[in-house]
Amino acid sequence: MPNSEILIRFEKVGKAFGSKIVYNRLSLDIFRGETITILGASGSGKSVMLKMLIGLLEADSGRIMFDGQDITRMEERQLYEVRRRVAYLFQGAALFDSLSVGENVAYGLREQNWNTMSDAEIATRVAQSLTMVGLPGIEPMRPSDLSGGMKKRVGLARTLALQPEVILYDEPTTGLDPINTARINHLIVSIKRSLGLTSLVVTHDMGTAFSVSDRLVMLGKNRVLMEGTPESFRQTHDPYVRDFIDGRAPEVEDVDVLLSSS
Repeated sequence: MPNSEILIRFEKVGKAFGSKIVYNRLSLDIFRGETITILGASGSGKSVMLKMLIGLLEADSGRIMFDGQDITRMEERQLYEVRRRVAYLFQGAALFDSLSVGENVAYGLREQNWNTMSDAEIATRVAQSLTMVGLPGIEPMRPSDLSGGMKKRVGLARTLALQPEVILYDEPTTGLDPINTARINHLIVSIKRSLGLTSLVVTHDMGTAFSVSDRLVMLGKNRVLMEGTPESFRQTHDPYVRDFIDGRAPEVEDVDVLLSSS
């Protein structure tokens, strides 16, 4: 279980793109060692939250604290040090088609540690990371040879090779069949348990959310609508959250009126 030490804090954060307000005084604490899943409808700002955390997007107001440091006031050099501790698993795995699997997994290591790690050390780290995601010995393969589930796992291996303290998972199971979805969910849980990582998961998949999370957060209306344990979400009577969990569209009083006016 996670401890009570706050690692990341969003404090009254505001963010807008032109006239579209994404966040208005967003506040959220994330504890060291926990897996927290961010839920919300499309456009509610889930991925924006992750990108602000690593400085890819700037907050318009408020503060974002990481391990006691204010990210919103950092220069690029300082942000680079934060990014070395936080790894981002992109939605589409973002593998380079021109590189082998081994070269893809090694890519971040060579970028971050080009003058400190030998080729042998990098090869060892790559092999360990691929083994951790259940894909030992596939270094010579190309991304084009891999299934969608394998690509996601190679992307995760590349993330793990950097030995981060925090992993940001952006829709880790999108496009996967139920078997591969279950495999990715199991990896998220087992990696967190074995390495003690802090994990932020953005997903629309309630099965994934309930399977991997210590805590869930529901975004909407430019803020946090609800946060709590998976059990508290299962039992909630909040109509907005309930509709999202159950996959129900909001009720329309008179469909005929809408159809006749369209």
